[in-house]
Amino acid sequence: MFTALSFLLYIFASMEKFDIAIIGSGPGGYVCAIRCAQLGFKTAIIEKYPTLGGTCLNVGCIPSKAWLDSSELYFKMQHEFDAHGILFKEGGLDVKTMSARVANVVKQNVDGIAFLMKKNKIAVYTGLGSFVNANTINIKSSENEQQIEATNIIIATGSKPSGIPGIEIDKERIITSTEALKLNEVPKNLVVIGGGIIGMEMGSVFARLGSKVSVVEYLDGIIPTMDKGLGKELQRSLRKLNIDFYLKHKVTGVTRKGKKVTVNAEPRDGGDPIKIDGDYCLVAIGRRPYTDGLALENAGIKLDEKGRVPVNEHLQTNAPNIYAIGDVVRGAMLAHKAEEEGVFVAETIAGQKPHINYNLIPSVVYTWPEVAGVGATEEMLKEQNVAYKTGSFPFRALGRARASMDMDGFIKILADKTTDEILGVQMIGPRVADLAAEAVVAMEFRASAEDVARMSHAHPTYSEAFKEACLAATDNRSLSM
Repeated sequence: MFTALSFLLYIFASMEKFDIAIIGSGPGGYVCAIRCAQLGFKTAIIEKYPTLGGTCLNVGCIPSKAWLDSSELYFKMQHEFDAHGILFKEGGLDVKTMSARVANVVKQNVDGIAFLMKKNKIAVYTGLGSFVNANTINIKSSENEQQIEATNIIIATGSKPSGIPGIEIDKERIITSTEALKLNEVPKNLVVIGGGIIGMEMGSVFARLGSKVSVVEYLDGIIPTMDKGLGKELQRSLRKLNIDFYLKHKVTGVTRKGKKVTVNAEPRDGGDPIKIDGDYCLVAIGRRPYTDGLALENAGIKLDEKGRVPVNEHLQTNAPNIYAIGDVVRGAMLAHKAEEEGVFVAETIAGQKPHINYNLIPSVVYTWPEVAGVGATEEMLKEQNVAYKTGSFPFRALGRARASMDMDGFIKILADKTTDEILGVQMIGPRVADLAAEAVVAMEFRASAEDVARMSHAHPTYSEAFKEACLAATDNRSLSM
């Protein structure tokens, strides 16, 4: 017969032990797990939901880009195909089929992550992971409860959409991006609260599908974390989709009656309040770190004033064997930032000396035109009193952009006035999400604007706009159209 002590010793002895356990399977978590396994660590990953991939793959990056691509094709069919000589008798919209395609894209991606876990011999646990102590994790699912032990533990639980105090998100008519990505109908009138990246991406999706979209933003411009010039150009472009903008307005309430939603707002600087009616209201004011249910106190970890897990320069918490990455720590909430941090932590535990240049993690808005920024914005350089020079080039003057009828936007280069080193690249236009990689490479190797200007760029391509902007920054006349 077991005594209480012998029973505990039995449980402890039978507990599965790992070198590294990761809580959360988003881009930070699954990339970290793979790198840990590659480095020879016995690795486990714990995921609360039935599928791997976290917010990004399931209800964020991947489905939103699938919706963006589908809506762009539909919009071009309605408004641009005839200019290409592509004629059709009638063009319809089957939102359910479109939504099913998005779901299939998501399934392929999450199935791919599951395959990678098996390939790399990573143990996968499904359930809510919480700390028993600094080395033990309790995993509770709807079916069972068990515990595992790990020498090192990495918190990679991501983020959730933020709400507005006093406004109930019912997930039916007053929704977040999670619910918006699963709609099986096009709203007639969609009110978007928040002019940030998520609001602009989802707003543009439904505007292209035929919704009347109204955006309410407290600040004086959209995508406020990026270069102001990009926000102004994006707003000008999105107005062509019949999107209305109510900038410098504070939302005071949202009410629902049946299928009707009313958003009440007032000018932040004084003036008459407004009411905007819609059949859906998308709350897109940002995201918050998600640490609910982790029982961090059992590991001796306290959150900071913004609900983040405090970490040092090695992404290590105050518990030396526990690390945190991605949206739960300081910095931009970006999937690729989380990935870099996942690799960083794995290699740090392995005794290597990895490095992340946070200044060169690009920020991207996947509207059309796309928006991307790397390094410093013009506002940052002014605030820091850095002497700089600029060079810009409009896509309207580019042969490739004319051929594709994608002529909105520009590329702006910010370079040190004395050394000509590129300090920032701010872009809005076709495929700039991909062009951002060229900016990262150039800046990682501390290239000057003249260095890039002297590099051969294939003609005709969108990348020529980058070269032309660098030519302009070196006070040379642009050479081509």
